[in-house]
Amino acid sequence: MRERDMTAGSPARLILLFALPMMAGNICQQLYTIVDAAFVGQAAGFQALAAVGAADWLNWLVMGVIWGYTQGFSILISQRFGAGEGEGVRRAVGQAVLLTAIISVLLLIFSESLTVPVLRLLKTPEDILPMAIVYLRILFAGLPIMGAYNVQAGILRAVGDAKTPLMAMAVASAVNIALDALFVAVFRWGVAGAAAATLIAQAVSSVYCFRVIRKMDTVRVSRADMRPDRETAGALIRLGTPTALQNVVIGAGGTAIQRVLNGYGSVFIAGFTATNKLYGIMEMAAVSYGGALSAYAGQNYGAKKYRRIRRGVRSGVAMAVVTAAVIAVILYFAGRPVLSLFVSQEEAQVQEVLDVAKGYLDAMLVGLPVLYLLYVYRSSLQGMGDTVTPMLSGFMELAMRISAVLILPVYFGRTGVYFAELAAWTGAEILLMFTYYYKIGWLCALPNQEETV
Repeated sequence: MRERDMTAGSPARLILLFALPMMAGNICQQLYTIVDAAFVGQAAGFQALAAVGAADWLNWLVMGVIWGYTQGFSILISQRFGAGEGEGVRRAVGQAVLLTAIISVLLLIFSESLTVPVLRLLKTPEDILPMAIVYLRILFAGLPIMGAYNVQAGILRAVGDAKTPLMAMAVASAVNIALDALFVAVFRWGVAGAAAATLIAQAVSSVYCFRVIRKMDTVRVSRADMRPDRETAGALIRLGTPTALQNVVIGAGGTAIQRVLNGYGSVFIAGFTATNKLYGIMEMAAVSYGGALSAYAGQNYGAKKYRRIRRGVRSGVAMAVVTAAVIAVILYFAGRPVLSLFVSQEEAQVQEVLDVAKGYLDAMLVGLPVLYLLYVYRSSLQGMGDTVTPMLSGFMELAMRISAVLILPVYFGRTGVYFAELAAWTGAEILLMFTYYYKIGWLCALPNQEETV
């Protein structure tokens, strides 16, 4: 049985058992992200690495729409699964797949048409602009592939199956690394090879998930489930739109930072890019705890076990803080050697790139516990059906990030940019934390609740 009922049993144990496979999957995903950057930086030079970095936030903004919608879609699926609505689960799955296909195609058209104008608007340095354009065009061409994997992974996690996305990502990681070696190191295709390797790997992971889903009665859909259903589709859109908008707002803040970074030249951009490739490692456990708590809160919300949600979130907070502290200590001491993997030691600018990268890394490590708590409260609220507050937290991130990137460099020079992320995390986490405690307190005071077993 691949599904996991999270409405009974030890909350801490269930959350941890769900999060661990996600962590392993995230490690695989981050491994091939790091390998991508390492191959590009070592084989194609720091300018190619800077081109990838100049494209990252714009890619994140577009992909954030798909991530947001598929994450929102999984909320309804997990709530119906927790409530024992078998037919409702399958109908939600069918409509989620249909909507994801439509959204992916529309995004492909929109993003391909705006790639060059937006990169120029962001004042991307001319020495890296052509590579950034090629990189984004290839990635955006594969948006339907990205959508297929993300919606399927969200469906599986919504019903408690975190192992299949893990295996899919492990296979994809191996494929991506092998193709990076071939396309970037052997064929010397540079950023184009890295982008192509990523898309092929995602296609493999999507096929893997599909082969599993079609064997699961709980989420295997019929043609009738795929026919447009206004009520279910409307519920999915209402849950997914705020989450997607939240990501768009965060991405917009990131592109604002990128515009400032572009003014400091390709060496500074390369240093930031090297650290941003480690960002995935820094947040991987936070994402995993968030995914576990979203599914946990969703199922228990559907079962009306509100006090049980509170117990689970308390456990999640403790796990998150301890994990963040451990990762921060490890990366503080191991950061510079790891960052050096992204830069060819033969280049004259290597030390300057590494100094920028290490300064930015240390600034983010200081705020890592804040980032982890942000994921805990945001995901818990989303699982409880509140996607509006997380959306508002995205606006808070935008305001704090832009304020920091405009004000801090005035007093601290370009190193002030290092703290923009910490400022954004802090503002969003405060809003999410207060909202969560208010909402859970109100829910737990309601009469006629299910037992918290």
